[in-house]
Amino acid sequence: MTTGRKRVLIVDDSALVRQTLSDIISAHPRLEVMATASDPFQASERIRAELPDVITLDVEMPRMDGLTFLRRLMAQRPIPVVVCSSLVGEGTATMLAAMEAGAVEVIAKPTLATKRQLEEASVRIQDAVLAAAEARLDRRKPIPAEGKLSADAMLEAPRPGAMIQTTDKVVAIGASTGGTDALRQVLERLPPYAPPIVIVQHMPHTFTGAFAKRLDSLCQITVKEARNGDRLLRGQALIAPGNAHMLLRRSGANYHVELRDGPLVSRHRPSVDVLFRSVARFAGSNALGVIMTGMGDDGARGLKEMRDAGARTVGQCEQSCVVYGMPAEAVRHGAVEKQADLAKIADIIRRTGAETAPAE
Repeated sequence: MTTGRKRVLIVDDSALVRQTLSDIISAHPRLEVMATASDPFQASERIRAELPDVITLDVEMPRMDGLTFLRRLMAQRPIPVVVCSSLVGEGTATMLAAMEAGAVEVIAKPTLATKRQLEEASVRIQDAVLAAAEARLDRRKPIPAEGKLSADAMLEAPRPGAMIQTTDKVVAIGASTGGTDALRQVLERLPPYAPPIVIVQHMPHTFTGAFAKRLDSLCQITVKEARNGDRLLRGQALIAPGNAHMLLRRSGANYHVELRDGPLVSRHRPSVDVLFRSVARFAGSNALGVIMTGMGDDGARGLKEMRDAGARTVGQCEQSCVVYGMPAEAVRHGAVEKQADLAKIADIIRRTGAETAPAE
């Protein structure tokens, strides 16, 4: 008799980590730990006996590393995988490789330093596992998140008519599960003089810098991890660092970003809702908002505020999403003006920049 819960296989060589992850995952009413394994060989035996819905996978393990196991698994019997690792610094190159090898999510191992850190890590892990369970061909209905703070926790809602039309355009993008590859496909299509872009992609703070550098090496535009006070420039995309909210600000004719600590908003930090609300307040009708693949509803309310402020808004279409959760919620809120695939989203951004590009 099935419980209806998503069954999770935990693969990690540390007994303490296996126990901690088991406690976190089992505490969620929609998840259960099917089994644990100390290395990929034990994991393979578990999978032969019973297929899990999701696997959490460490990278550094004895006998076989997690990346090799991931590649073999994706080639032979694809199962949604959440890579859960403590790798930092140069190790983030391995995290990029894990995404390219087929991992649905990459998250950091839970830290036990403070109660707040453990609680926030628990939220991220549970949401990542649920998102992985949604990243399937049957396109199941997204599971609503619970116990969330709104963007009110970070800044006030935009005031109607507070922003007049100018020639400066800003593009704001929000993405989560599946967003790393979706962003690559969009940004690679943009010309060197594309409009300024600000991006929130849900991922660990140890990962965003390497992710930005990877995109920078592939794109004609400059892509960098945002720093507090960075100005928005044509031909540049700023990616919010993990574990910090990113807000758009305006000083005279110039836009810049502000990075802030704060509570999880819509269960995330950085939050798409926070970014979109700030864009609605300080750019208004001068902005284009894009919401892309991801689990949950982060960004739906903020995108509606952008549309109400006169911004153009686009949602990634269901057919091209790994998880049609965030765009679906934005549609439900009346936030999406039109839906488009990744190639068309790039075209819309390109046309937005062309409206104000200087004559050659």
